[in-house]
Amino acid sequence: MQLTGAEWEFIGPYLPIGEYGPYPERLRQQFEGVIWRFKTGGQWWEMPAEFGAWSTVHNRFRQWRDAGVFEALMDEDVLTALEKAAAEAEKARSKGATATNKPDRRPKAAASGKSDGASGAVANPG
Repeated sequence: MQLTGAEWEFIGPYLPIGEYGPYPERLRQQFEGVIWRFKTGGQWWEMPAEFGAWSTVHNRFRQWRDAGVFEALMDEDVLTALEKAAAEAEKARSKGATATNKPDRRPKAAASGKSDGASGAVANPG
């Protein structure tokens, strides 16, 4: 899971940096590791090496959790933006459904005979 530059600019300031680390260039990599863990449902020890040592990422997650980082990221402004994006996605989906399921389209009557109306059966011409 790679964060875009804009996403990282938003998230980065919420991540505390202690007196002895982590190194700022590894924060993004570690945060992406946390996202990987919860997006995939995998175990911490299954984490790809690209995010750093799994134990380090897990420890960083615990520090961020205890510091309230995730709660801060999910404040009202973020939730409002997510709700707006979800509403726009739903609107786009419903537009697509409307285009394919037009309510004014009805089955055409058989061209070879007359219908008796209720059952749709072709009346005997003779």
